[in-house]
Amino acid sequence: MEDDAPVIYGLEFQARSLTAQIAETEAIRFLVGTQSLKSTNQVHLIDFDDENNLINKTVFLHDAGEIWHIGASPEDCSIFSTCYNELTDSKVETQASIWRLPSDKTQIDQDETSTTAPSVELVCHLDDGSHSCTPCVLWHPTNGDKVVTLSDNSLHHWNLDCASDQARIIQTASVEGKGNPRLTAGSWNPHHNCNQLATACETSIRGWDLRSALQVFSIEHAHGQLVRDVQYNPNKQYIIVSCGDDCKVKFWDTRKTTEVLSVFSDHSHWVWSVRYNHFHDQLVLTSSSDSRVILSKITSLSSEPFGHIVDDEFDDEGDDENSQTKEPEEVEADRVLATYDEHEDSVYAAEWSSTDPWLFASLSYDGRLVINRVPRNEKYKILL
Repeated sequence: MEDDAPVIYGLEFQARSLTAQIAETEAIRFLVGTQSLKSTNQVHLIDFDDENNLINKTVFLHDAGEIWHIGASPEDCSIFSTCYNELTDSKVETQASIWRLPSDKTQIDQDETSTTAPSVELVCHLDDGSHSCTPCVLWHPTNGDKVVTLSDNSLHHWNLDCASDQARIIQTASVEGKGNPRLTAGSWNPHHNCNQLATACETSIRGWDLRSALQVFSIEHAHGQLVRDVQYNPNKQYIIVSCGDDCKVKFWDTRKTTEVLSVFSDHSHWVWSVRYNHFHDQLVLTSSSDSRVILSKITSLSSEPFGHIVDDEFDDEGDDENSQTKEPEEVEADRVLATYDEHEDSVYAAEWSSTDPWLFASLSYDGRLVINRVPRNEKYKILL
């Protein structure tokens, strides 16, 4: 069974920030932010035509600076966030803001100059007043009015009012420790009413309760070097995955943080991003500075370790000789499903589509965006 060929799109500038347009429920769309020091940076709205295997783009100008992180509202397709560098008093600071895509967006063809593109509209700055570095904005999984910013050794819980272009801090928590440890990445817990957050802090992982602003768990020395990314399993409580500069991907249970559940060392350089599939959490996507994207099937730690178990409660004839119930089988061994090597530079981000569970995009620093799919034979194994 032949798989579809990857679809490649080249940006004009270097880039490292990518997100799915989460609020979009029908079309396959991604947002990409560029990172140019000399030219006006851009936000590319990528619309993938699955039937024709084509990419349509809309380009917007991002005048604030080079984009280090981009995130999308879970409720409003036009609202998104960026973290970007800004020169203030001869000092470069990473700031965070909420933006709106223009409603009268203009389609920019590949051969047109980027100066004709419309600019994104500022909604509000996420400025806590401390002039600290803000590398990341984390959107609430379902509520578009709540975000968390990570700033140096503090996290700030914000309430947004995009209609009036305002934002206010409702909770703040700080990391205590020697050497001024910094928070660099994080993930909302989609379980327990989304009241918890996991953050990467140097080589450790720290969990927070946003109601009390207190630390609720800590995984000390989770990685041998800097932790680059962390994410909660969307379908199974207490399970998180992390990756880091030690080239490893690790799985943890937040109830027992002294022992790692599983370790994978399939990459040969820093692992920048790790993502669970939102629908089938046995599918885990990682991207690395080794220029590769790896799709793994981690069945043993998923919400469906035995696959789909067929129930016979809908059988009309209980004694039907032909009616059968599929018995649970042995758990399939965890393994790498596919390695994607279409990139030639460090792959800083990989994201699943929010509408198609079998499709994902990856972005390398040279501005190459690649759209790939889960191998068909593996797709049918999961479905059937």
